[in-house]
Amino acid sequence: MDLKIKNKLALVTGSTAGIGFAIAKSLANEGAAVIVNGRTAERVNQAVEKIKNETGNTNIKGIAADFADKRQIEQLISQLPEVDILINNVGIFEPKPFKDITDEDWIKFFEVNVLSGIRLSRVYFDSMIKKNWGRIIFISSESAIQIPEEMIHYGMTKTAQVSVSRGLAELTKGTGVTVNTVLPGPTLSEGVGGFLKDLAKVKGKTVEEIEKDFFRNTRATSILQRFIEPDEIASLVTFLSSDLSIATNGALLRADGGVVKSAF
Repeated sequence: MDLKIKNKLALVTGSTAGIGFAIAKSLANEGAAVIVNGRTAERVNQAVEKIKNETGNTNIKGIAADFADKRQIEQLISQLPEVDILINNVGIFEPKPFKDITDEDWIKFFEVNVLSGIRLSRVYFDSMIKKNWGRIIFISSESAIQIPEEMIHYGMTKTAQVSVSRGLAELTKGTGVTVNTVLPGPTLSEGVGGFLKDLAKVKGKTVEEIEKDFFRNTRATSILQRFIEPDEIASLVTFLSSDLSIATNGALLRADGGVVKSAF
């Protein structure tokens, strides 16, 4: 299937590993020109070379920027004044008891997880409308619906992304621009993989046993009953980025392995 995004310019924030890397690679496989982003030039350069080698697409570049720093965001924008596809993927998470979440924590999480997408969308949205083509996708989480008691501040930011995305979609009426949100479920990202290995050592179990315990006790509502692979999220995001997805706008799409126990 030709998704008709060859040579479209895509920015994927937080794309040196995990879901972001998988999305960048998937878009590159479709012939898009992709901008990889991460906090350090070293990690960005490594990801760029890996995507080039694995896809054969040489139109891959990188821009290092820490989305906790407004000045670095402004520098990124100055280097990239216009894009066709914006994937707001960058995000941070941290399990923490509610009583220990400081004002600074709340502000930092909102800054990185929510304001990053707002700031970029604010810059690129009008040019997409003028061109009558554009895609903005927020990578939220099943935690937007099922707020995790161990990460309430994280859940708050994921819900906020859904609101921003739907509101922006309302501004695209009658155009070729779409704005959507994807809700991944528990995904085997780089950080999760390391956490599982460490936990397995501590408990004297295999990683497979730890994974089964997690879905038996912590995410028992999962239908998939395993961690989702980043590529399995990326395939949905790539379709939403395509020219074929114009009828999907203002939508909340779940790639959660069925962990959200709802038909809607």
